[in-house]
Amino acid sequence: MKCKSILFLAVASFSLAAFGQAYPNKPIKAIVPFAAGSATDQIGRAFAAKMSETLGQVIVVENKAGVNGMLGADAVAKAAPDGYTILIGTNSTNAALKSLMKKLPYDQDTAFAPLGYMGSVPLIVAVNNDVPAKTLRELVTLGKTKPGHLTFASASTSQLVSSEMLANMAGIEMTNVPYKSGPAAMTDLLGGQVMMFTADFAVTLPQVKAGKIRGLAVTSTKRSPAIPELPTVNEALGLKDYELIAYFAMFAPAGTPPEIVAKLNQAINAAAQSKDLQEKFSPIGFVVEPGTPEALAQRSRLETAKWAKAIRDAKIEPQ
Repeated sequence: MKCKSILFLAVASFSLAAFGQAYPNKPIKAIVPFAAGSATDQIGRAFAAKMSETLGQVIVVENKAGVNGMLGADAVAKAAPDGYTILIGTNSTNAALKSLMKKLPYDQDTAFAPLGYMGSVPLIVAVNNDVPAKTLRELVTLGKTKPGHLTFASASTSQLVSSEMLANMAGIEMTNVPYKSGPAAMTDLLGGQVMMFTADFAVTLPQVKAGKIRGLAVTSTKRSPAIPELPTVNEALGLKDYELIAYFAMFAPAGTPPEIVAKLNQAINAAAQSKDLQEKFSPIGFVVEPGTPEALAQRSRLETAKWAKAIRDAKIEPQ
């Protein structure tokens, strides 16, 4: 009996190792939980293309937007843990949703196997050119004279929380106008249907540089080299503790074999270290940060706690 058990374990170990070595032997699906054209989509597609070169298999990117990324995250959480379905996750899907939703269709803390951190990008606080405020301080003054008059667009957790945090810390009241996608929100900002939009550089920076909207501040603690003339929110308003950045990372369904996790992590890090990818996204403030799955797991725990506090401080009620 003992010999049979040892033989079984040896065969099982060999089979698992062989499976890991054979992976991937067919195309991989990467789900972007936000709309085409969003920062998550642009960065996710660039990483997927680079990873395909490393892995020797095509990574097919699929957009599955809705409910601040929840629909796409749910699809990955419930997929087979075989390495052929991965999530292009963000602070929304893997940190904030737990505090924004009364009930998720999956357990955010246990549903995913961390694969690797991709990088982060700050946001720009921007307004329509017809808004009578040339600076963020002037916008706050406007908000104080007309409570609830200022409208802001949001299509993701970062966009919602950044604006609500700003309103709370500045002591003003603004009205949120929710959108299904960042590009749709930008269209209405350009058209004057909403007054303010705080969003990632991929969506806002081209329009700011073209003079089609007015950038007022960046949401990081330091000015961005991509647009150094914009002050931070802290600088503009004399605050100390305002900071909100959007980050991107990849996850697989929980239970994905460690050999596959390791292969995907190597491919993610190789993509992050490629000069052409860095050169492509540095103009939008994207900072890459290669790392291990374990480091991402730790970061996810810290970010979940950080976003929970930010959401409480912004007085956002779970839906």
